[in-house]
Amino acid sequence: MKKRKQGILFFATGFYVGYIPFAPGTFGSLVGLPLCLLFALIGAKPAFLLTVVFIAFAIAVAHEAEQLLEKKDPGPIVIDEMAGMLVTFLFIPFTPETAVLGFFIFRILDITKPFPIKYLEKSLPGGAGVVLDDVVAGIFGNLILRSILLFWTP
Repeated sequence: MKKRKQGILFFATGFYVGYIPFAPGTFGSLVGLPLCLLFALIGAKPAFLLTVVFIAFAIAVAHEAEQLLEKKDPGPIVIDEMAGMLVTFLFIPFTPETAVLGFFIFRILDITKPFPIKYLEKSLPGGAGVVLDDVVAGIFGNLILRSILLFWTP
């Protein structure tokens, strides 16, 4: 059981970066960037399917991590930021410019939590409440990034 607990916390904390004492969500988002690059390289359909699988995995892991840490949506859990980053970059060309822009757009949305993001975070229980608000922030981020790319080609 100890190995299982360690594994859950390893993934939930983004390979332990969630334990960084300042801005763990920002560091969790940074850990998500290489995954976004990898998903961009494998093609749109596999990336979409893997993103859906990752979100389901993140919900399950975050749910168990919340129970292990005995707190609702504790700071060290950053797998939700990783999921949100994947959604932000889904079907978007991954370049250095889009990576920086998408990262900042997602972080602003994740920190400010415009409606309905904050509502989802507060109203959904367990792992769904931890992850799905970041998924919605990722959807908003994706739409904003797409809109910017319509008028600006890096």
